[in-house]
Amino acid sequence: MTPQTLTVDLGTRSYPIVIGTGLLDSAFDLSPAMPGNTCLVVSNETVAPLYLEKLRKCLPGIKQSSVLLPDGESHKTLLTAESILDELVESRAARDATVVALGGGVVGDIAGFAAACYMRGIAFIQVPTTLLAQVDSSVGGKTGVNHPGGKNLIGAFHQPQIVLIDTDTLSTLPDRELSAGLAEVIKYGAIVDPDFFTWIETNIHALLNRDPEALIYAIRRSCEIKARIVQEDERESGRRALLNFGHTFGHAIENSLGYGEWLHGEAVAAGMSMAARLSGIDEADQDRLKALLDAAGLPSSPPPVGSAQLRAVMDMDKKVKAGKLRFVLLRSLGDAFITEKYDELALQEILGMADE
Repeated sequence: MTPQTLTVDLGTRSYPIVIGTGLLDSAFDLSPAMPGNTCLVVSNETVAPLYLEKLRKCLPGIKQSSVLLPDGESHKTLLTAESILDELVESRAARDATVVALGGGVVGDIAGFAAACYMRGIAFIQVPTTLLAQVDSSVGGKTGVNHPGGKNLIGAFHQPQIVLIDTDTLSTLPDRELSAGLAEVIKYGAIVDPDFFTWIETNIHALLNRDPEALIYAIRRSCEIKARIVQEDERESGRRALLNFGHTFGHAIENSLGYGEWLHGEAVAAGMSMAARLSGIDEADQDRLKALLDAAGLPSSPPPVGSAQLRAVMDMDKKVKAGKLRFVLLRSLGDAFITEKYDELALQEILGMADE
């Protein structure tokens, strides 16, 4: 199957997203995207045994070193990022060095953040191996780490040189993580593309069964939507905030449970259902969203962490401005908007689901 290429058009910071099967096995050449001839590959203890040697063949003529991180959201910290920076310093990496992220969203976020910090910014490349990373976190240049007070509170915008998406890596992805990635796919349909939402409803079982054509279409369409929004608003001063649908609730759930207890996509799924209720959209649309989340094996309500706890964490959310929470809400499925105006009583009632 011939690889498909999209471009995130950001002027001098533009970069391609290459999507296909067998890209690592065929030793897709990443070296033209690198400014120099040295790189540090950042992966984790789960992904590296599966794909690191294949990735090495995609870097012909490049002097390579690597660092393996512990696996899981609980390790998305400044301390972990520091271990990458230590390796860059110890290897005397110059400004033309490249950081290559091989793994899921946690690896990509930490590696990109380290690359953004080292010498005030060196090149990095994303090779995402989870569905969530392929459709969301590897595209758009958001990098960062968590803080006990909130998710992704420490970070930087730093665009990659290229995003290489080999869908064959999804064959080794646990079912739970595949479902978590589908939450972000569903999000794109819910916020801007009702036809895509309908396509997901029709093809959800093909996606869960890892049908290659269905996966490639879902990944490409998700990346197209995100690329278009990022091109319009790279640093989230306006429209890009639509991509946070479900995330205000979702991030609060992750923090309240303890990072890693629920996967990011699971928390976002519950958050989308909660945001749809707060939106007050037709019950038929709410039911469609819930049914699709159920079909994908995702939660549609929060865990019992307590409404007061959720609200306290939400008040530290990055989207708070002038002391006011901002939500991404829906007029209908496929039509989202950003607002500071919401029904406080309805919000309290929805948060109360976490008291049960």
